Amino acid sequence: MSVQEISNEVETKLDAIRKTLASELTGKGDVCLTCSFQAEDVLLAKLATALDARIPVLFLDTGYHFAETYAYRDRIAREWNLNLINLLPAKTVAEQEAEHGQLYRSAPDRCCGLRKVEPLFKAVAGYRVWLTGLRREQAKSRAALEERSNFTLPGGVQVLKLAPLADWTASDVSLACAQLEIPLLPLYERGYTSIGCEPCTTLPLDPNDPRSGRWGGHKVECGIHIEAAK
Repeated sequence: MSVQEISNEVETKLDAIRKTLASELTGKGDVCLTCSFQAEDVLLAKLATALDARIPVLFLDTGYHFAETYAYRDRIAREWNLNLINLLPAKTVAEQEAEHGQLYRSAPDRCCGLRKVEPLFKAVAGYRVWLTGLRREQAKSRAALEERSNFTLPGGVQVLKLAPLADWTASDVSLACAQLEIPLLPLYERGYTSIGCEPCTTLPLDPNDPRSGRWGGHKVECGIHIEAAK
């Protein structure tokens, strides 16, 4: 396939995403986009903000992110004039560690629950639509990911969860970012393939599993994409 053919294929995929976003973005502030500032999320943010410059972009500020992630977040938010909303846990890192120690070592599920799941679900409950950069290829736990689904939050509130990149590959994302001249988080250049909190993120343990460097390989999900029991 020639370079031009690849470019055309990428543009066709991008147009499909734009149509999906255009059908939901009303400018009423009832749609949010969660962004970890990994490639998929930044690509989606670029496309969404082109249609609605003030769409709320939610970032889970756990206090444990890489310094590179914070610097990149600030750079993109400034250069793109994002309506960035940093979601903070109830307690600071210092407060939590003073009370419980390093939960990311002793009880990572609880740590994720306090610093990711609780603040995100509380925030997302205020919107009609939740946009996410999830892809099926990312992990076995996401193999059955739907592009559109009603997501039930704790307490029974439902939001429409959209994953317009569900069937995209890592190569699709990389090509699209290059075509749109989107700079990527520098940690990718160091070999990271899935990037979360620094204490719980390493280089991939399995080259065929992009999320194998998360939580020492003991789990692959933090819980924010696990639906509450109905």
